[in-house]
Parts: sequence; structure tokens; C-alpha cells
Amino acid sequence: MKYRFNIFFLAIFSAICVNAQAIKAENKTKTNEAEVAAAVDQLYAAMVGKDKGTLENLTDKVLTYGHSSGTIENKAQYVDAVVNGTFDFISIHPAEQRITFSDKKTALVRHIFEAKGINDGKPADVRIGVLMVFQKQKGNWKLLARQAYKL
Repeated sequence: MKYRFNIFFLAIFSAICVNAQAIKAENKTKTNEAEVAAAVDQLYAAMVGKDKGTLENLTDKVLTYGHSSGTIENKAQYVDAVVNGTFDFISIHPAEQRITFSDKKTALVRHIFEAKGINDGKPADVRIGVLMVFQKQKGNWKLLARQAYKL
């Protein structure tokens, strides 16, 4: 009888531990998801505000930034185009955003990039698909790659 009780107790204890680990992992994923979503929002706010410092802080030194037109920019080209280019963003909204993780330090973000702006003095609306890859570096999420595509 005592033997059965010990096995039963051990089984219950193991189930509780496994469940606690699953809850802890789920909470960590939700925290990381919120951090990545915040990084996307900060990046887009910096694009609207032409904030060079924030753009540089949120992007990795090996950034590859692909436009739906096929143009590919490195970090310096991307930051310069946002800060000094002919397109002025008024607003940017990431619609239908989905964030997934390939590991603890790599996040994939997909959304519909909806923006309003001024292009060469004329109003412009943008609606394209986007895939972004973020990597956690020293506690901060940095954009490694972005590829846009026409819808």
C-alpha cells in the first residue's frame, strides 16, 4: 500500500513540475513576443519620426533590408533613405501581425505593412507584405533582415 502511495505521489509531483515548466515557458514566450512587438512599433515610430539614433540602435550591423521593388539596402543605406530620402512616412501600421520564434534569440515577424506618407510631395498609401527577422542581442531585439513583397 505504501509503495502504491509513493508511486502515486511521485506521478502527481512529476505532472505538477512538467505543467509548471510549460507555464513558465509559455510566459517567457509571451514576454518575448511583447518585446518583439514593441521593437517593431519602435522601429516604425523611428521611421515616421526620422529618428536616426533609434533606427541605428534597433538594426544590426549586417542588416539586409529588402523592398517590394527588389531593391536591397544595407544598414547605412536603409537609415539614410529613411532619414534623408524623398518618402516621408506619416503613419505606419503592422496589420495582421504574427510573431514566431525559431529559438530563444530569433524571432520571425510577418505582417501587412500599411502606411501613409508623402512621396516627392504627393500623398502615397503603401500596403505590402513584410517578413522581418529579429535577433536578441545583449537583452535587446535587433532587426537582422526585412523583406517586403507585393500583395
